[in-house]
Amino acid sequence: MSGPGEIHIDDLAEPVLTPVQQAARDGAEQFPVELSEEAVLGEAVERAGLSDFGPDDFRARLAVQLESVNEDEGLGAVGRIAVYRDLVRYAANRLRFEDLLRRHPEILEVEIRQPIIIGGLPRSGTTHLLNLIAADSRLRSLPYWESLEPVPDSNEAAGPEGIDPRLARCQEGYAQQLAMMPLLRNMHDMAPDHVHEEIELQGLDFSSYLLEWIATVPRWRDYYLGQDQTPHYAYMKRVLQALQWMRGPERWILKSPQHLEQLGPLRAVFPDATVVLTHRDPVSVVASAATMLAYGDRVRRKRPEPHAVAEYWADRVEKLLRACVRDRDLIPAESSLDVLFHEFMADDVGAVERIYELADLPMTSAARGALDAFMVANPRGKHGRIVYDLKRDLGFDPDALRERFGFYYDRFPVREEAH
Repeated sequence: MSGPGEIHIDDLAEPVLTPVQQAARDGAEQFPVELSEEAVLGEAVERAGLSDFGPDDFRARLAVQLESVNEDEGLGAVGRIAVYRDLVRYAANRLRFEDLLRRHPEILEVEIRQPIIIGGLPRSGTTHLLNLIAADSRLRSLPYWESLEPVPDSNEAAGPEGIDPRLARCQEGYAQQLAMMPLLRNMHDMAPDHVHEEIELQGLDFSSYLLEWIATVPRWRDYYLGQDQTPHYAYMKRVLQALQWMRGPERWILKSPQHLEQLGPLRAVFPDATVVLTHRDPVSVVASAATMLAYGDRVRRKRPEPHAVAEYWADRVEKLLRACVRDRDLIPAESSLDVLFHEFMADDVGAVERIYELADLPMTSAARGALDAFMVANPRGKHGRIVYDLKRDLGFDPDALRERFGFYYDRFPVREEAH
């Protein structure tokens, strides 16, 4: 039984669809998409009004992504449309970015100095920490709406009251998402102005783990993990340079769980970064992430398989953590900090103070006031708290999973959470 303000999703395996969800599934069936390089890049060219994608090496990665998604037999029509739209958006964004870079080569002279970069498992407090620090106006961050379309279309004029058309599109998409999947905001609210992950910018180079969140793509996962990601982190940095060139401030706050398995490339591309790694009981992480994804699968996939989702992400979390344990010492102690989830939850702003001290960023009274105001405006469980039950809802034995993650508990003193 759930307590006050708690929500238990009890139909993950046999979902009871809302009329909006059923209409989305039925409607998508009428508009099948062709997941091919020709279709994706052709629409991107038409949308952007440009044709030069820059270096062509991305096509090999796009081909693997497309092959992987086409192999996902359980992905439904809604899911295929979502993948298609993302790939077209990445390609159109790449066209606009490469065009901007040709017209303004001085962008490559912009310095990304001493960024603060957060890594940590999904669902381990990274998003909250990122948005909390981003409340400090001295730091440049990447709002969700800007991450989706980082380079504006020069042919688009501002909308009513001067609203950026990119923001307007994101607001419309957010309203549609809330109507279709209302409980997503309880788990991971994707409001247009919330601060997002910069690996969205790696989408322009078609190399990140993002595709794994919307389709079952083991072929792409293995290909991505087998490639040196340093060039793709460098590409992302160039996009950050363009964003900083368009507007400041000049010191970034960034984050992504993906960094856990890419500490080498991260260090190579951002050698003066302060790297903050959050740590949480991975059993809780699997329960939370798999529940969120299984909830989305009621629309995205032909038939939800909550246990299969948990199985995939238990393995994926293990890969992230083994890479983190292996490579943790690549980041020098004088420029890195490990933040335990239970300590962060007990004193959010205190954790930020420790990060600022390490990053040589003074905690001014204005900054402290901004952080406190964010905490007041964003209390935990703001939209209601989802109750996760690994065994009942996902068919996974938490004790067996905890034993599997023994190597991680041995390395970091995370507090085990009840399940």
